[in-house]
Amino acid sequence: MSIPNLPTSLSGNTPLEVAGMAARKAGELLLERFGSVKQVKRKSHGNLVTEVDLLSEKQIIRILKKEFPHFGILSEETNSSTPVNGFTWVVDPLDGTNNYTYGIPFFCVNIALIHNQDILVGVTYDPIKDELFEAQAGEGAYLNESPIHVSKASSLRQSLIGLDLGYNHSRGKDMLETVSHLWGQVHCVRLMGSSALGIAYVAAGRVNLYFHRYLFPWDIASGILLVREAGGDVVDWKGKQGGLRDTELVAANPKLLREFLRRFGDGR
Repeated sequence: MSIPNLPTSLSGNTPLEVAGMAARKAGELLLERFGSVKQVKRKSHGNLVTEVDLLSEKQIIRILKKEFPHFGILSEETNSSTPVNGFTWVVDPLDGTNNYTYGIPFFCVNIALIHNQDILVGVTYDPIKDELFEAQAGEGAYLNESPIHVSKASSLRQSLIGLDLGYNHSRGKDMLETVSHLWGQVHCVRLMGSSALGIAYVAAGRVNLYFHRYLFPWDIASGILLVREAGGDVVDWKGKQGGLRDTELVAANPKLLREFLRRFGDGR
């Protein structure tokens, strides 16, 4: 990947600083309204959107547009079909809406900056724990400014596996079938409820491997960069390098990825 020179914002901040600031501001809003969601709409089966998703998105976009007025914005709730050309922000204002709506304290804000299809900056913010996962291409991954690294687990039998089922019935059944084969052959399995936090936890070494088969760019843009900068990788189910438009991904250290794909991948 050829990394372009990153411009500073109108107020003199780097894109990483602006992304972190926007994520924290949105996180404050999420915390203020946590436990008091009033307006909930159903986008599809199991897929909710609340007034808080929309308010968080508005807050983020206001900050990003003020600092970088010429950058594009691809966002889950209102700009989900924006073409990606040049510098573009990719925004999920609330990943883990089901958790948030039901009062489960596991959700986050996800912001990434891409240039064409290359991910340059990634931020995932958990307001409950005040944990900011961040990365810039070529400069490592950090959690609250301390370096993080993927797990060194060398086998699935040692591993905590994270996953989410998504909103597609047939793909969800496929993943449950995979879990049925994994069961008893791994340390344990967790349904996370937030794909963005699940992937960030791989980068931090908390989850050894995470997989999903129904993803969108705003779910994964930050996480792909976090995991790679933390020494791991993110690939599709055939073992090819995962990218922004892939819907089915696996994240882990390289050794675990090889074992998982050999046993469960589409190319086995």
